[in-house]
Amino acid sequence: MTPLGPKPDRTTPVPATFLPGRSGRPGRSGEPSQTRATPERTARRREPARTAPVPAKPAPQQRPAPAHAALRLPDAPLPPAEIERLLSGVHHDPHSLLGAHVTSEGIAIRVLRPFAERVVVDTEQGPVELTHLQGGLFTGLLAGREIPAYRLQVTYPGGEPLIQEDGYRTPPTLGELDLHLISEGRHEQLWQVLGSHVRTVHGVLGTAFAVWAPNAAGVRLIGDFNHWDGTGHPMRSLGSSGIWELFVPGLGDGAHYKYEIHTRQGWVLKKADPLARATQCPPDTASVVHTSRYEWHDADWLARRAQTVHHRAPMSVYELHLASWRPDLTTYREIAEELPSYLEGLNFTHVEFMPVMEHPFGGSWGYQVSGFYAPTARLGGPDDFKYLIDTLHRHGIGVIVDWVPAHFPKDDFALARFDGEALYEPADPLRAEHPDWGTLEFDYGRTEVRNFLVANAVYWCEEFHIDGLRVDAVASMLYLDYSREGGEWSPNQYGGRENLDAASFLQEMNATVYRRCPGVVTIAEESTAWEGVTRPTDSGGLGFGLKWNMGWMHDSLVYISKEPVHRKYHHNEITFSMVYAYSENYILPISHDEVVHGKQALVSKMPGDWWQQRANHRAYLGFMWAHPGKQLLFMGQEFAQGSEFHHEQGPQWWVLADDWPAAADHQGVQRLVGDLNRVYRATPALWEQDTTPDGFRWLDGGAAEDNVLSFVRYAADGSPLVAICNFSPVVRHCFRVGLPAQDGPEQLWEEALNTDAEQYGGSDVANSRPVKAEPTPWNGQPRSAELILPPLATVWLRPLTA
Repeated sequence: MTPLGPKPDRTTPVPATFLPGRSGRPGRSGEPSQTRATPERTARRREPARTAPVPAKPAPQQRPAPAHAALRLPDAPLPPAEIERLLSGVHHDPHSLLGAHVTSEGIAIRVLRPFAERVVVDTEQGPVELTHLQGGLFTGLLAGREIPAYRLQVTYPGGEPLIQEDGYRTPPTLGELDLHLISEGRHEQLWQVLGSHVRTVHGVLGTAFAVWAPNAAGVRLIGDFNHWDGTGHPMRSLGSSGIWELFVPGLGDGAHYKYEIHTRQGWVLKKADPLARATQCPPDTASVVHTSRYEWHDADWLARRAQTVHHRAPMSVYELHLASWRPDLTTYREIAEELPSYLEGLNFTHVEFMPVMEHPFGGSWGYQVSGFYAPTARLGGPDDFKYLIDTLHRHGIGVIVDWVPAHFPKDDFALARFDGEALYEPADPLRAEHPDWGTLEFDYGRTEVRNFLVANAVYWCEEFHIDGLRVDAVASMLYLDYSREGGEWSPNQYGGRENLDAASFLQEMNATVYRRCPGVVTIAEESTAWEGVTRPTDSGGLGFGLKWNMGWMHDSLVYISKEPVHRKYHHNEITFSMVYAYSENYILPISHDEVVHGKQALVSKMPGDWWQQRANHRAYLGFMWAHPGKQLLFMGQEFAQGSEFHHEQGPQWWVLADDWPAAADHQGVQRLVGDLNRVYRATPALWEQDTTPDGFRWLDGGAAEDNVLSFVRYAADGSPLVAICNFSPVVRHCFRVGLPAQDGPEQLWEEALNTDAEQYGGSDVANSRPVKAEPTPWNGQPRSAELILPPLATVWLRPLTA
């Protein structure tokens, strides 16, 4: 931030960095000091000029005598205070001064063109030269009572006259209905009116800009089109809405820009557009004008999705960090050539991207968002990201993205104290600061902030065809005392610790997304016992479709990390999840959070030697895929990589190479994951009744001494699948397990999957095919069979059909 001071003397020599072709001005806050050679910028260089360029600022020299003095009349005088406010950037309505206005003396024409040598108004009656008043303000008077059609001829020293339209003669590009909806917090497509938009206004092609900054004393537009000097582009305030607006003729796609905000405290801030749909590649921070030209090819996918009920459909999710999944793939389009076929080969139904929204620090993995409406430019432009999603859809893969409405970073160029005062964040510092991440929380009680976030959720679903939003850090939103000690938080109006505004916002967001976007699912990362996270909003719930089962994740990992000899003392930790399995609609997550910061990779959490670690890993995945709930697995864990996640290195793909000593071990685990997903998707018993007790029954959940679990999953038509988990390193012979009764006299069963199979790297201990159920009641079932239980393995049995 720089203090607001007097305007510089217009006769000051121009720095060399203002010459055409230079990318910025070093040392000025907010603008990039260098230009990255991105594909978007390269393409833009090949396009025709998007607007008449502003040449370099002139060296001091005497202005020439007017050429059209005979056609020029004196202008009606302006109050000096009005001129001062206009030139200093704190005028709330520059359009009332600039442009064309009917006066008692004629048509007053006023144009702000800093550093111009002359400005001529060209009408049907001929050219009229304007008089330079001060600071680049040119004025003149035309005869008549009606404003004529006109254009401007603007001449800069050493250049030819440039033909320009006058943006200050256009009406606001936001209508009364837009302003009403914004004030009410109900503009569900906010991105269509705020931000930057290439459009035609009164027959003139240009770009409309609009930004919410209700506390600003003045706002000006700066960018590469005006050498990052906003003097010639003041914006107008649209009254109590807090919106500032400007139409710039001739400006088009690819322009870099920011808002120069003059605060009531006398500071000047240079802020990126909160609703920019494209940005420069970090560390550069300017916003970029963008018009999507992508044509979608996923209509069939969207039609099928709209008919899907996620609670009763298979969902197996592969979570990844896009920038590091394959570090050698550096663009969205390159990833689109590899990722869909990889996921299709492993039979995953969905992929979940860690946040793709623009963020300044790569080490945050995207969880500290600065550009909520722009996919990160690190991998390409918005249309490139759409291409990736479209390609995944054509391969039958749904796309979930992590969405982070819980907090935002304090970077000067972004949302923090956007117009000089608390705006997106609460004014109360006890509620504004997020203690865990050094960030700021959103003010969920402010109408416009809620609108910004609700519309953002809709934006990703409607504009990018996203199939699901996984909402990050919901617990930190719901509790005012989250990670705070006594005296570090302020209670709600009832004296409680619940953030009632946040709960109301989440209800509004979920209800709006489900109403507008058929088939989209919202998922909460919520780790507390808040009641009704996945209950519908009309029943008082928060309205999420699914919730991460953090309790299952924690308890099951505690159990599986113990030496088998000690597991009997922790048996309740592997079974306890069934006590509350139907309290919410759950996803079972083994996410990035479980394989970072010293927690170790999944296979490295397992006890024993390398063979036992892999066997435990496989048995655990078999248990996970059979347990009620959907599944999520983080990248690298599908082939048992041994290292933790690192955002600069990505998965250890080399361990799958045939020349790697243990390649077969890793390939076996990867093959198992593919088969788990294949059998899972083909077996309705494993997903059709995930959210009802009718879909599950214990056979024996108490065999702690044996380290064995056995249970049945049922489809809606009653067809069963039996899962037996032996978490002991010994083979158990003649282990009797109860089996549900089947139609027909044979009562035959087969192994649908055995994690100890040789092809997965196991010891290949298996049951003969078929297994015949005997008329011996056991485990509450009318029939049973004596099985061989492989060591450290999960076995799935299904009825053998003819």
